[in-house]
Amino acid sequence: MFRLKKNLESKKDQQLLQEYMEQGDLDVLGELFGRYMHLVFGVALKYFGNRELAKDAVSQIFERLITEIPKFEIQNFKSWLFVVTKNFCLMEIRKEKAHRNRFEKFSTNQNMESSELLHPIDEAPDSSLEDNLKHCIERLKLEQKQCVVLFYYQEKGYKEIAEELELVEKKVKSYIQNGKRNLKICLEQLESKHEV
Repeated sequence: MFRLKKNLESKKDQQLLQEYMEQGDLDVLGELFGRYMHLVFGVALKYFGNRELAKDAVSQIFERLITEIPKFEIQNFKSWLFVVTKNFCLMEIRKEKAHRNRFEKFSTNQNMESSELLHPIDEAPDSSLEDNLKHCIERLKLEQKQCVVLFYYQEKGYKEIAEELELVEKKVKSYIQNGKRNLKICLEQLESKHEV
């Protein structure tokens, strides 16, 4: 086993790439990827600004290579991997932005006091907030719950929601506004429980 490892280390990138393409051996891919793992981590860290997210990106990109490599004619593995990493990071950031936009969308459509605009559902979510939000959404009255879910999670506008639920638009706005108020109260109660 040690000899195999040594054997892999002495090979050039292109040889390892060829070997992986022919045999699909993950040890070979691991050796090749290992040479540039620091590069992948560095690029991901630059884009995400977070060590944990960058570490996750390294493993996700490795998994992606297993299926992606056979689809391409790769002349220079290092350059190709750099582009794959950059694209992966940009896609993740784009997904996160879309996720955040649905939380921000509401504030641009409402004439509410500024304190209401800083509602947790409008902020970029972290996982504990997401869990608490889901818990609180479940506790809303049916109409408020339906409107909030359609607006924030399915990104539908007032008009679409009104048509879907057979309500007037004014009612939809009211349900979302009251739903947000109730969510805020519920989230504050959950937080105060955790602080005790």
